[in-house]
Amino acid sequence: MAQEIDLATQKITGQKIDSLLTIAATAIENNDYNTSAQIMTRARILAEKTNNKGRIGLASSALSRLYLLTGNIEKAKEENNLAIKMQEGSEDHQENNLGQSYITAAKIELLQRNYPKASEYLEKAEETLESLGRPELLSKVYLNQGTIALIKNNPQKAGELFDLAIKKAEKTDDGGGKFLIAKSNIQKAEVLLLQKKIDEASNTIKITQDISISENYPTLLSESYRVSSRIAKEQNDIAKAYEHIMLYNTYTDQNRKNKEEEIVIQQFKEDKVLSAQLKEEIEIERARARDTNRLTTVLTIAMITILSLLILSLYKNNNLRTKANELLQAKNTELIVAKDNAEKASMVKAQFLSTITHELRTPMYAVTGLTHLLLSENPTPEQKKHLDSLKFSGEYLLSLINNILDLNKLEANKVEVEQTAFNLKKRIEDVLFALGKSAKDKGNKLNFEFDQDIPEEVLGDPLMISQILINLVGNAVKFTRDGTVDVRVQKIKQTDSETYLHFEVEDSGEGISKKKQKNIFQNFTQGSVAINRKFGGTGLGLSIVKNLLDLLGSKVELESTLGKGSKFSFDIKYNLTKQAAGEEANPHNIIYDIDYVALENRTILVVEDNKINQMITRKILEKNKMLCDVADNGEIAVEKARNQNFDLILMDIHMPGISGIEATEQIRLFDKEIPILALTAVTIDENIDEFHEAGFNDIIPKPYKVEEFFQKIHNGLKQAKVFN
Repeated sequence: MAQEIDLATQKITGQKIDSLLTIAATAIENNDYNTSAQIMTRARILAEKTNNKGRIGLASSALSRLYLLTGNIEKAKEENNLAIKMQEGSEDHQENNLGQSYITAAKIELLQRNYPKASEYLEKAEETLESLGRPELLSKVYLNQGTIALIKNNPQKAGELFDLAIKKAEKTDDGGGKFLIAKSNIQKAEVLLLQKKIDEASNTIKITQDISISENYPTLLSESYRVSSRIAKEQNDIAKAYEHIMLYNTYTDQNRKNKEEEIVIQQFKEDKVLSAQLKEEIEIERARARDTNRLTTVLTIAMITILSLLILSLYKNNNLRTKANELLQAKNTELIVAKDNAEKASMVKAQFLSTITHELRTPMYAVTGLTHLLLSENPTPEQKKHLDSLKFSGEYLLSLINNILDLNKLEANKVEVEQTAFNLKKRIEDVLFALGKSAKDKGNKLNFEFDQDIPEEVLGDPLMISQILINLVGNAVKFTRDGTVDVRVQKIKQTDSETYLHFEVEDSGEGISKKKQKNIFQNFTQGSVAINRKFGGTGLGLSIVKNLLDLLGSKVELESTLGKGSKFSFDIKYNLTKQAAGEEANPHNIIYDIDYVALENRTILVVEDNKINQMITRKILEKNKMLCDVADNGEIAVEKARNQNFDLILMDIHMPGISGIEATEQIRLFDKEIPILALTAVTIDENIDEFHEAGFNDIIPKPYKVEEFFQKIHNGLKQAKVFN
């Protein structure tokens, strides 16, 4: 009899636990995570009292997924370990629940980057679920296994696993199957993109987008636009790539807003519950009041009246305050909307410029590197002349990329002005030589007047004067036909340490109206739409000239008449070199303190996935008698660093599989001393802290000057005490 009572009690308790878990699940759907956690905890306590291991495991498993949802990884792991322990030791049939707990454990290990442990849990889940006919859980297993294969740079295996995940999800009757199909197709598209199967990737990501729109999966839709933007870029459809990255940001922001709205709605629901509870308590008090004497009733009524008057007074006061602040709140709302729109625009611009900067710098590295190699292979005088012009144009284009793609930095005066000895006359002649063919094609004559009293060498920034003149002379050539372009440089005055020079660029071209002269130096501005269509251009040239001269402490003056031509003029102060100042000259003109002999026979590991860049970097190193080995990706680099001895590692950042940052972090686990230099085309200013935290000793931006390249390598080896 007692045993029957115990069984009945356990049955009732079990039903109560199941009921509590159902209520907790409803609370999660309403985003009421705190209430859900409290109810689940009560359910587990009841299960522990009856020593029901199956339901203890069920409650702990639910708690684990809740903690994972709210970002509390450690608590999620603790609860899930308890769930697995209970479910493995339960006499009930717990295979379904145990399989789900194994999947949750794998997700936690994935978040903590413990890929071997995650794989182990997924294998257990697959083994447990294989015979149960639960395709939606097996689909999750294959989806996570495919993610690990992709991380381990095995796209072939990853693709096969994502296909298995899709097949299992298609056998699922509920809406969760469609979600898994859409999510698996995103991952499959990533694999096809890595395999350069661009058209298949495009068709695959379209499946995800169609499902996400029809089933209202905003998070998956947002992620699909990020992938389809990369696909469009591979298809050279820049407009579509830009459109989809903007859609990605728009949906990401909308998801955040929806979350905020859900929180507000939940707060409103909680207020309604509180109101209902308060009403119930008042009714109870009224029932009790009817059983008391009249005096208590009178006092109660009096108290209620006083409280009502007080509430009414507070209500009126609040209304008056609300009306007084109404205008201010409206203005604040307008300002917040304007601020949000500005931040969105700035974020989209920053992402777009960062991507384009990387894409432009990578081919520029090949141009400048190959030019340097050709110059070092004894070209003929005529070839050397053309290679010098190519080198000059490459340096100018690199500087132009850096400044045009980061106008905010230029306008904020964050560009540093170098102080380097250079031949000013030759620099200007290089500009004119580079523009000579364009001038000849338009029937123009280039004239150059250079004051003979100007010192042969000055101290300053050679790239800045090249940028200024190539923009001004380039504009003059572009807007002049069958005319002349005059470039004049005159010395104004000179002291023992400084020389003051006056520059003029005058043409006989179109000319600029007085009205247009007022805003011609603004970004993206040209004389008119007709001029833009006739001559082309971005309208950035004169803006860059103005900003560069501001950095040099000067300003540009303009004199122009429509139909007669224009004249731009400015003054620049240069410091004098010791030779120009009458002191003993440096016969070797050494700028970089590099002991090239000490670099000979040093072993360098070059980590680079681009074959052209591999070849260029290797040839530059071997020209200096250095020993070079190459790794095509981060995983190979880690293994080579573990098993071979190198003096220094040059590490690319963007690579398939693990990135250069992840590879460096792994190397630092077993080798703290070896110098590792980031050789990268990414925007350095935004990533410098991340590079140093990962364990990089220094950063070499691509493309680079060869002297700066060897200077950084020399410093890295010297600091590591490879040589004194």
